[in-house]
Amino acid sequence: METDSLKDVAGLFKTLDGFAIFEIALIFAVALAAVWLTQRVLPWVAAHLHGKRRLYILAMVPMVRIVVLVIALVMIMPRVIEPTIQNMVATLGAAGLAIGFALKDYVSSLIAGVVAIHEMPYRPGDWIEVDGSYGEVTHIGMRTVELVTNDDTVIWVPHLKLWDNLIHNANNGGPSLMCIAEFYTQPEADAYQIRDALEEVALTSPYLQLGKPIAVTAAEQPWGTKYRLKAYPIDPRQQFQFITDMTARGKKRLMELDVRFAKVESDEAYELAH
Repeated sequence: METDSLKDVAGLFKTLDGFAIFEIALIFAVALAAVWLTQRVLPWVAAHLHGKRRLYILAMVPMVRIVVLVIALVMIMPRVIEPTIQNMVATLGAAGLAIGFALKDYVSSLIAGVVAIHEMPYRPGDWIEVDGSYGEVTHIGMRTVELVTNDDTVIWVPHLKLWDNLIHNANNGGPSLMCIAEFYTQPEADAYQIRDALEEVALTSPYLQLGKPIAVTAAEQPWGTKYRLKAYPIDPRQQFQFITDMTARGKKRLMELDVRFAKVESDEAYELAH
């Protein structure tokens, strides 16, 4: 009985001669070379573009990689397995069971990666926050997405986070990303004067993207008034310089107007930060 089972399993595979092994190695090498070339040429092309064209080119990198690997697998399988429907079903079923039990989380991340490439909740060039980590998507792999934070820290987030976490996408595939600078003043300050001053600060920033709206909102708090200056930088990668510029010059301008800043107690400061 066991001998018959072994013969059935052995019957699934072809006898590999030297030429077949050479063909498989060649297909594998060409696929790796194509993936390597794609991961270098497309980002180089994207680096010389701006706006949506840059983001679209970057988004093609993981899609091309998957297509190349699938084509290579389709070309290799007939050279290893007898190409009958029965053999293919048996092989794929056995492989699926083995992978499902041994690498459940890994496979879930791979499937989530395919879903992410299809639904595109994030693309290379997007600024996203996943599970408390915020950064620019620089690479989308088969299992993980690579983020680079403002502190130049590289974070690899498994695609599995897609299933059970909120994904905050700041620019969603576009060149526009809203930046917010916050100011806290005593309640007796002139709100209209502060609004006009902060709008002027944004308008005179070298990072400002013209054509996008500038907004100043105010909200009363028990300790004073909270102002939020909202504007868009020219490039999403300039967001931190833009916020710093608006904050520094906004603070200086309010001090010139003799605006008194609010002093927030420690508990309230903690609530503001969170």
